Amino acid sequence: MSSRRVVITGIGALTPVGRSAPDFWNGLLSGDSGAKNVERFDTTGFATTFATQIDNYDPLNHFERKEARKLDLATQYALVASEEAIIDSKLILSEIDKDRVGVHVGTGIGGMKTFYDQSIAFYERGPRGVSPFYIPMSIPDIISGQISIKYGFRGPNFCAISACATGSHNIGIAYDMIRYGQSDYSITGGAESPVTKIGISGFNAMKAMSTRNDDPKAASRPFDIDRDGFVLGEGSGIMVLESLDSALERGARIYGEIVGYGYSADAYHITAPDPEGNGVILAMKNALKSAGITTEDVDHINMHGTSTPLGDIAETNSIKKVFGDHAYKMNLNSTKSMTGHTLGAAGAIESLAAVLALYHGIVPPTINIDNQDPQCDLNYTANAPVARELNYAMNNAFGFGGHNSTLVFKRFQGS
Repeated sequence: MSSRRVVITGIGALTPVGRSAPDFWNGLLSGDSGAKNVERFDTTGFATTFATQIDNYDPLNHFERKEARKLDLATQYALVASEEAIIDSKLILSEIDKDRVGVHVGTGIGGMKTFYDQSIAFYERGPRGVSPFYIPMSIPDIISGQISIKYGFRGPNFCAISACATGSHNIGIAYDMIRYGQSDYSITGGAESPVTKIGISGFNAMKAMSTRNDDPKAASRPFDIDRDGFVLGEGSGIMVLESLDSALERGARIYGEIVGYGYSADAYHITAPDPEGNGVILAMKNALKSAGITTEDVDHINMHGTSTPLGDIAETNSIKKVFGDHAYKMNLNSTKSMTGHTLGAAGAIESLAAVLALYHGIVPPTINIDNQDPQCDLNYTANAPVARELNYAMNNAFGFGGHNSTLVFKRFQGS
């Protein structure tokens, strides 16, 4: 069958720089980091004592107390962002066929706090101390399930789990589901809540995170010579996708169009990037081919850009190998400099940033570039947003295990 065009008609965001999609966008343009000292637990003895967090989040503002106790924070974040995205889309749920609404929202780790809390309960009280909700609260697929249950969406319902590429992979899956007729609408994206004792301890054990405890807001500094690791973050980014025909018929606001994706594997190492960038290069080339565009068509890339010493150089070199001289003509950025690394939510949150950049014609900055690494010599939109005409934007998302995903978005210019 012939494929259908797919557009974004609703967005929702719960992030460390904004607790709604408009606030998220304004937060990015302000150039202020969401990093702060962790106060939800005692960080004495931790190598890293800060993270980017959802400020003043109260579950009881969104859920009944009994319901909130049955939902891990990652699921709560996704439900909050999904509600915003659905409302923003102005879909009238009573008038659409819910058999044709898919849900593809993933998480890289799942219910980390639930797993930790229940492990402590088991240790202290034995088997009788474990909650009957422990398993359904923890499993990564439960987010998609909970969204479908809340709204009665009976279309395709599952998620990809690919560490920090999770959100991006799920958007690509949702795109295909609509493109090839399995669904007409989709709720898609990612969520994560890893700011826990075990989460910070685990990443510290890997020597992956920044330890700039004296200045958290300056800690996430992609492409700067003094970067020392990523900053752990949390949140959710959600899109409502639908067929172009449906969006036009109901007069929906269209933020942008998804036109292609590329997936690949590094097949190199469980955590380290391939220094030759072979997998990343393949993902970007596949994405360009899928979208039917050339390298010269791309104006902006929201990079994976984690602020790790090896990763930023490897991604930069991969972009230069794919784009050649045009690599220097694009406005690149890493919004992780402000949001931190939200793991399974990152690809979704950063795809929202790329789509909003197209929609508004403004590229948010990469902050904290005070002394740019000579090995990272591209235009990363340092420290201030840049207004420019944008037609195509890409988002890169890479995950432990060597999972690579590149999405391509297009500014909507009419049918």
